[in-house]
Amino acid sequence: MRKTLLALSLVAASAPVLAADYSDDIHKNDYKFLQFNLMYALNEKPQTSLDTTTGHDYLEMEFGGRSGIFDLYGYVDVFNLLSGNDDHNDKKNGEADKIFMKFAPRMSIDAMTGYDLSFGPVQELYVATLMEWDGGQNTASGVNTQKVGLGSDINVPWFGKMGLNLYATYDSNKNDWNGGQISTNWFKPFYHFENGSFISYQGYLDYQFGMDDSEQGTTSNGGAMFNGIYWHSEHYAVGYGLKAYYNVYGLEDGEANGFAGNWESSGVTHYFDVTYKF
Repeated sequence: MRKTLLALSLVAASAPVLAADYSDDIHKNDYKFLQFNLMYALNEKPQTSLDTTTGHDYLEMEFGGRSGIFDLYGYVDVFNLLSGNDDHNDKKNGEADKIFMKFAPRMSIDAMTGYDLSFGPVQELYVATLMEWDGGQNTASGVNTQKVGLGSDINVPWFGKMGLNLYATYDSNKNDWNGGQISTNWFKPFYHFENGSFISYQGYLDYQFGMDDSEQGTTSNGGAMFNGIYWHSEHYAVGYGLKAYYNVYGLEDGEANGFAGNWESSGVTHYFDVTYKF
């Protein structure tokens, strides 16, 4: 359940650096991308104290782009393609989840209204949405959320263009609103080679707050931060990422999870990634 940032290389290259301008052509900033990421994760969170193995592989199809008022990012993860269940943690085994999907469409308010709404470091404003689903058979404990709020592209010193979104979260498993989330992401090439390839620092931060903590093993806030160093060429990328967790998904670290064992929802995960870009 990881949102990769490799696609931001294409976003950064295709998106405007200055304030959005749609006065002459609403499709002037259009682009699209598709890539496949073969991933291996060590000690991915959350897991339980009863998990006996530490790593698992998965294949990720990552896609997105821009068309008129619409900005899209999304991915589909399929777990454990290269080895059997015995080699992976319980979270990805047996009757547990085998797939995870995330779709994050945004609609440009600048493009819809025809006005330049930029101010200060803010380049463009959006109606931002985010949908997450793990396809799990246990819908009571699985991920099935929809988020909606205000999004933006901002210009930050050294980093350049970053996304910054504030959401309210609707939990479809509970049929109720449950807190909010603030998310940001970045992609910064910092070393270029003569052949056109480059090394980047890329990542994201998701922080959830105001969540219902009345159930056993839950807390009102938590989050995760991904920090990656990647080499990019036109069609390939190779990278390593360190992801830090704190009570991720609002699951309280060290507390009984209500099923078996205690939650391990804080700590770090190591990611290794090989990518092919279409």
